Amino acid sequence: MEDLPSHYSGLTLPMHILLNQIAFDALLGLGAVLLLLFFSAMVSGSEIAFFSLNHHHLDQIRKQKKTSGRKLLSLLEKPNRLLATILIANNTINIAIIILSTIVFRAFFELQMHPVLEFVLQVILITFLILLFAEVLPKVYASRYPLRFATIMTPPLLGLRKLFYPLSTLLVKTTRIIDKRMAKKRPNLSMNDLSHALEITTDKTTTEENRNLLRGIVRFGNTYVREVMKARVDVVAVEYDTGFSKLINLIREAGYSRIPVYRDSFDNVEGILYIKDLLPHLEKGDDFRWQGLLRQGFFVPESKRISDLLKEFQEKKIHMALVVDEYGGMAGLVTLEDILEEIVGEINDEFDVEEAIYSKLDATTYVFEGKTLLKDFCKITSSPDDLFNDVRGEADTIAGLLLEMKQDLPRKGEKIRYRHFEFEVENVDKRRIKRIKVIVRE
Repeated sequence: MEDLPSHYSGLTLPMHILLNQIAFDALLGLGAVLLLLFFSAMVSGSEIAFFSLNHHHLDQIRKQKKTSGRKLLSLLEKPNRLLATILIANNTINIAIIILSTIVFRAFFELQMHPVLEFVLQVILITFLILLFAEVLPKVYASRYPLRFATIMTPPLLGLRKLFYPLSTLLVKTTRIIDKRMAKKRPNLSMNDLSHALEITTDKTTTEENRNLLRGIVRFGNTYVREVMKARVDVVAVEYDTGFSKLINLIREAGYSRIPVYRDSFDNVEGILYIKDLLPHLEKGDDFRWQGLLRQGFFVPESKRISDLLKEFQEKKIHMALVVDEYGGMAGLVTLEDILEEIVGEINDEFDVEEAIYSKLDATTYVFEGKTLLKDFCKITSSPDDLFNDVRGEADTIAGLLLEMKQDLPRKGEKIRYRHFEFEVENVDKRRIKRIKVIVRE
């Protein structure tokens, strides 16, 4: 009979008991490896499942109003932390698989005389098993059934998020620091340098209107939908069950040619009502079912570039798109006019009422509406467009900028300073900042 592995030498146990103990340890180690493979597969698949959920899946979760659905949405509220938790857990499990499989092989197989076979078993075989059963197969399944997979993995990930909270926090903060440093080192030849080039290359005969047009063209390819869209709080929309006579009155007050129609809340948009489709039916009574005239809405993410959206407008022959955020909720809407205004400036017709977004009190003092876009603020105050890049986060408005810097809703009269600007909150309610005084210090 062959010699037993070295760690069993010196034992005085009977041979059959010793062999049974070896077999039990081998099965136990193999079972642990298989169990870890299963855990790795579930965690790995959850990465694809959670980040494959679209706004239809999220609408379905919200409508069900289940506790599991609320927990799932709470994970998606912080996608960076969720991804960090998944990556940390997945790598920890995979490392444990490799270590445990190595111990099993070395404990129960004498392969020192066959280094090639030892390499094949310990490296190639285990790597193949991890890739196939813990990466490829679960991700394929998760991509086909993301909602089912994400629902199953929500409770374990909530526990893992608490377990790995210190590590995930460190990872998220480190990533932000690296992103900021890379952004500073990245050559910035976009808007500011090109705009400066326009200033020094255009001759005296070039009018200010032409310069503004050239600047708009320069900025056009680097502008996102969220920077030009109309926010949801300013969108005029109609509830699905509105009566026909009331609808006509709303249309007259709004003065728009297209109006979104929603059911229950603006997050559930049923379609777009074209006012021209109502013209043949103006004489009909209040029982007229105008809902049959709705056209399908076109949804775009707020991170889409307006240059790409303009091409889609041209291809689809439409003038309006509904903007959704990363969680599938409605963020607002954007029109063809909003996009063209980025190049040619404001386009006003006889029906437009000019809305004042700011007033200038003196040479250094302004009063802005909280919803004023940061890019417009920089134009008005003659500031560089990247002035607030270090502190703006995901904010696109002055109100959002103050929330990012304060990390809380400021009180009325509270002052926030950044560089040569002093922001004073003049009007605020329980949910948003409405009006801000800005003093430009020398």
